[in-house]
Amino acid sequence: MSKNNAFVRFDKVDKSYDGKLLVVKDLNLDIAEGEFITMLGPSGSGKTTCLMMLAGFETPTNGEIYLDSNPISNIPPHKRGIGMVFQNYALFPHMTVFENLAFPLKVRKMTKDDIDKKVDKALSMVSLSGFENRMPGQLSGGQQQRVAVARALVFDPSVVLMDEPLGALDKNLRESMQYEIKHIHESIGVTVVYVTHDQSEALTMSNRIAVFNDGKVQQLSSPDKLYEEPVNSFVAEFIGENNRFDGEVLEVSNGVCKVKIGQGEMLANPISVKSKGEKTTVSIRPERALINPKNKMDNNQKGRIEEVIYHGDHTRVRINLLGNSDFILKVPNSSQNLDIKLGNEINIGWNSQDARALDPK
Repeated sequence: MSKNNAFVRFDKVDKSYDGKLLVVKDLNLDIAEGEFITMLGPSGSGKTTCLMMLAGFETPTNGEIYLDSNPISNIPPHKRGIGMVFQNYALFPHMTVFENLAFPLKVRKMTKDDIDKKVDKALSMVSLSGFENRMPGQLSGGQQQRVAVARALVFDPSVVLMDEPLGALDKNLRESMQYEIKHIHESIGVTVVYVTHDQSEALTMSNRIAVFNDGKVQQLSSPDKLYEEPVNSFVAEFIGENNRFDGEVLEVSNGVCKVKIGQGEMLANPISVKSKGEKTTVSIRPERALINPKNKMDNNQKGRIEEVIYHGDHTRVRINLLGNSDFILKVPNSSQNLDIKLGNEINIGWNSQDARALDPK
């Protein structure tokens, strides 16, 4: 993405709280107008700090943040035109739903007519028309979070920031809210910067995901690319389920490398390795390996079934293979009659392009 069409831009941003340790390191990140971008990573990886700097609650130690080409580090939070949604809803408990939504509009000195129209529109957007006179305490957790989303959108902000907004909800409600927020974003096209440590949430909702670790973006990609083509071991482990083997490169030629794994060998896609003797961690997604493959595959190994767990639409099979007793397969529960029984020896196959030779873990 060229810098000219970046709507939000972090330019060489560092952040330190104590003057020594950098919690965000040399961050360069461009976000397009109308994009839904998620900052994903474990606790302490720097993602929430980035959100707080964009909101104006923290100031960069070095570098600058731009909004629509304007530097904003010296602009106070309430003048940035940014909406925020937090995990704890942060609704005013003594105000009705209408008053909660009207509050940011009154602060902006809008007329009563405009306030009425905007509140109506925001409530219908989150399917809460008719709830204007309820108090937050009379609403369920999901309804309160919808009000919080409506309040963040009611004044037509240029950017909406969401910090773990669904963290307090139960699993089913959380999943339905993911789709709801995604559909709201698609219908109004506002720029959303979302923070979570939940990878499935990030994969479900985002146009692009920035995976953070140790204050740096490890990879910035679309959800499918992030899952299918992780660039390093951290991303491969953090996103989705992953089988890994530690080994040593025996040779690299014609876009394939041969890797020594314990007593055996494997052909892999040389993502982070260039030459013989390098240490590597090979990553293979569970659904990429097949039991008794019908078509020829360039990796074929024998393994013993150690565990079988039924998951409804698929069966999760744990296999001891090439010295790795935690090799996981996900086998669809369709009509195919595979001999998946505890203790059985089976043939497993996968393509070298699906085995990614990454940096050593």
